[in-house]
Order: sequence, then structure tokens, then C-alpha cells
Amino acid sequence: MSKILLECCVGSVESAVNAELGGAGRVELCSALELGGVTPSSAVIRLARERIGVPLFVLIRPRGGDFHYSPLEVEVMKTDIAAARDLGADGIVLGILREDGNVDVERTAELIEAAGGASITFHRAFDSTPDPLAALETLRELGVNRVLTTGGADRAEESLTGLEKLAEAAAGRIGILPGGGINHENCRRIIEQTGAREIHVGSAVCSAGPRQEAAGLGPGGIETPAPGGETDPESVRRLLALLA
Repeated sequence: MSKILLECCVGSVESAVNAELGGAGRVELCSALELGGVTPSSAVIRLARERIGVPLFVLIRPRGGDFHYSPLEVEVMKTDIAAARDLGADGIVLGILREDGNVDVERTAELIEAAGGASITFHRAFDSTPDPLAALETLRELGVNRVLTTGGADRAEESLTGLEKLAEAAAGRIGILPGGGINHENCRRIIEQTGAREIHVGSAVCSAGPRQEAAGLGPGGIETPAPGGETDPESVRRLLALLA
């Protein structure tokens, strides 16, 4: 098996450092894990950027809940994107839909433009679209680099066929990033069956915290680390060893 890039979703600077220590190839930084993740503060972004050398992607999400945003919320997102880029973020993680659940083409394009050439991940808002294959093509045309998705189910292992279909449709023109419930028990099977070259994990590599039971998929379906727990370097190493 060729080398797999492991992206760790983290909710703190400490977890970002631990993810890199464990061998993660990329970090997605967010905050407010109990809401499924929202945009982290500028201080958290700056300190994470200072302390890790792997690519740092920043979640841009102004609130929990759905992915249909008001004009003012979109302005907040643009400003947050500019701030994250100024602080050294390599990539931006975003997702914005129309009221009917389809990709908001106009506003997504505006956010991508605000990112100024950063690598773009469209997060699991994608799994709320009514026609994933059409949405995938729309995002490819917009210049999105990859889509974070379970393949349409609550967890990636429940929709391996869906992930395969997306990978086939993507045909290397846009990346498919499996995420959602990926852990030490299922990671190798997901990679082998879908042909993915990178995966996204959160709670699977976190140590136990005071609210461990809340780990997993937050509101809106975004994969999050365990609230109260930090990323465990050894757990990251063990998962990577399974993919070697």
C-alpha cells in the first residue's frame, strides 16, 4: 500500500502539536467541538502555525447548525478566511449550501476567491446535498481541491459503495477525503476498498476526556475530536502503522 496522508481534526494547539508528533500529514484546526466545530480564534491559529510544520487547514464555520448562511454570516466567513491566511493557514475548510440543499455556487466561489489560492476542502456539508455526483462536479468546476465525505451515510464504513462511486466520478480531478467514524478497526478496509489516498480522523485518535461520550459526529455532521480530550500521538502512530 502506498503512503496514505492522515489528516487529524483537532480542537486545540496542544492537539495540533500531538497530531504532528504522531505522524499526521495534515491538521484541520477548529473550535467549539460540542457544536460540530466552528472557526477557531486568531490566537489559536497563530500558535498552532508557530508550533507545527505540517500543513495547517482551518475550518471556516461561523456557527453550528445548518450550512445556509445569511449575507452577514458570509461576510464574517470571508473576513475569517483572510485572517486565517494572514496567520499562515495553508488550507481552508468550508461548506455553504442553498436553502434547497444544493451547493451555493456564487457564495462558494466568493469564499474560494477570499482564500487567495489556499487549498480548499469542502466539508461534510457535502453529505447534505440531494445529488452528490452533481455536487461533486459543481465543486470541481469551482476549483475545490477535495471533498470530505462519508459517502452519504452517517459513517464512512457504512457507505463504502458510495465512496467508491464518488472516487470513480472524481477520476483524480478532485480529491475524495473519507471521514466520519474512521478508526483503528476500519481504516485499512476503507482505504483498500475505496482507493483513497488520504483519510480524515478526529475522535479515533483522542485520549479520553471528561466529555468523551460526546465524541464523534457533531451537529451538522462534522467529524470532531472528543470534547475535553486531546489528540494522542501514540494513537496516531498506531493508526498510521495499520495503513503502512
